Amino acid sequence: MQIRDKVFVVTGGGNGMGRQVALELMRRGAHVAAVDLNKVGLAETQQLAQGAKGLLTVHVVNVTDRAAVAELRDEVLSQHTHVDGVVNIAGIIHAFAEFEELPAEVMERVINVNFWGTVNVCREFLPVLKSRPASALVNMSSLSALIPFAGQAFYGASKGAVKQFSEGLYAEALGSTLAVSTIFPGNISTNLTGNSGVAMIDAKGKKVRSTTPEDAGRAIVEGIVKGKFRILVGRDALLLDRLVRLAPRWATGMVAKQMKSVL
Repeated sequence: MQIRDKVFVVTGGGNGMGRQVALELMRRGAHVAAVDLNKVGLAETQQLAQGAKGLLTVHVVNVTDRAAVAELRDEVLSQHTHVDGVVNIAGIIHAFAEFEELPAEVMERVINVNFWGTVNVCREFLPVLKSRPASALVNMSSLSALIPFAGQAFYGASKGAVKQFSEGLYAEALGSTLAVSTIFPGNISTNLTGNSGVAMIDAKGKKVRSTTPEDAGRAIVEGIVKGKFRILVGRDALLLDRLVRLAPRWATGMVAKQMKSVL
């Protein structure tokens, strides 16, 4: 998909990968409606976008609120007149803990943000995207939707739901002008794991190598340009995706041993 002069909605645009996707799109000449619950984070994104080629508008919205997302659609269209792409990055993680230790309210929040937030945005913007000559819908899943991570079983389930939903939308859009892609990032050096109160470390106590948000943003936008079915971000994502296809039980056991150090 051509990026220049296109209009994209990017959720999670107030920090991390969402911010970097928005900035990368603008570097390539796109116009962006950045969406986030964090007003301060959006203001920082706006500052970083100064001097960029495209127009940036910011929208403080809770994607779990269906009425608010419907208002967002109307607000974006009033400022940009049309939308050519939607990139759903907004998501949260829970603390590294075994499933039975997670409070019910934590699980409810994770599924509401990761899955229902994505569904809400898709529901409101799909008709808008389908009206365009060429459009893109991109949804954030996770490497944990391809291979299980002990201590993140419920998070993985929420992202597994996004995977199936997103790839189902891909199947429904075949033969149309809409391209649907699903993102599977590995370990990215954002504040997502930091918000869980745990740093990613391996069994020897060393920090796990991670991909920078800037590199992730470039990889995601390049995946949009190429219309990829799956956008794998990071060497760890590429490696583990191959391993779990070749030897699923062995790969699952290997990762489970690594994860013992954080449980």
